Amino acid sequence: MKQTLYDRLAAYIIENQNQFYRLAFSYVKNQDDALDVVQNAVCKALENYESLRDEAALRTWFYKILVNESYACLNARKRMVLTEESSCWEIPCEESGYEIHDDLYERICRMEKDVQSIIKLRFFEEMTLNEIAGILKMNLNTVKAKLYRGLKTLRVEIGEERGA
Repeated sequence: MKQTLYDRLAAYIIENQNQFYRLAFSYVKNQDDALDVVQNAVCKALENYESLRDEAALRTWFYKILVNESYACLNARKRMVLTEESSCWEIPCEESGYEIHDDLYERICRMEKDVQSIIKLRFFEEMTLNEIAGILKMNLNTVKAKLYRGLKTLRVEIGEERGA
């Protein structure tokens, strides 16, 4: 039975690899880092597939790994200190098909990290609030409150801009 779970996991990863890349890219905003995040998440999932107790939760389980790897990449980037030898600046890479030139998306990216994650998972990955609560290890009511507060903030900002 465990081998069939491994095969299902591998098939799921292959089938949804573009979605995983898109989500990772939305967090790290760098092509190479997004590829690294997805690769690390896939490796962790394949190494630890036996820890998945409920096969029906495969999607939520993998997205939890992916989001955590995205945060780990961002945290590692914050800790990185540039020395004189490594002081060359990285030129941002916009990959065609994945960039989002949208003022709304930029506003979402400026929100608190957890609110940003909730909105991205809910509207870009079309996940249920229960799935999001599981991924982010939050209470369902907390997820709802943060989602609605974030959406209200976006509405107010957009309304102020239109009214001006």
